[in-house]
Amino acid sequence: QLVESGGGSVQAGGSLELSCVGSTYLTERYCMAWFRETPGKEREVVAYVPSVGEGRSWVSDSLRGRFAISLIKDKYTLNLKMNSVKPEDTAMYYCAADRDTSVCGRRVRHYVVWGLGTQVTVSP
Repeated sequence: QLVESGGGSVQAGGSLELSCVGSTYLTERYCMAWFRETPGKEREVVAYVPSVGEGRSWVSDSLRGRFAISLIKDKYTLNLKMNSVKPEDTAMYYCAADRDTSVCGRRVRHYVVWGLGTQVTVSP
């Protein structure tokens, strides 16, 4: 029910934009988020945004300033703009969603619907 796109290979210092499209699963109030995962590490939150109160969107402290999250509410489309990417940004990026809430969480367990992921590879 969530479909990510936009992943690929990019050189360090470049930019990439990921998109995720939701579906009728999502109601008027919902949260959408980006997570990323590398082999041997736990899936970690990158950013989230609620459908109500976009001012309460959040980007991981370590990524703020380089990554930006945005939501097109009426199209259930979540975007992640990645600037000045680094090799350590290499990961599988997953889109996640939860509905009937405007309080977004930072943990995997806070989201009940997931996409299959899109790979981002940053070369030195």
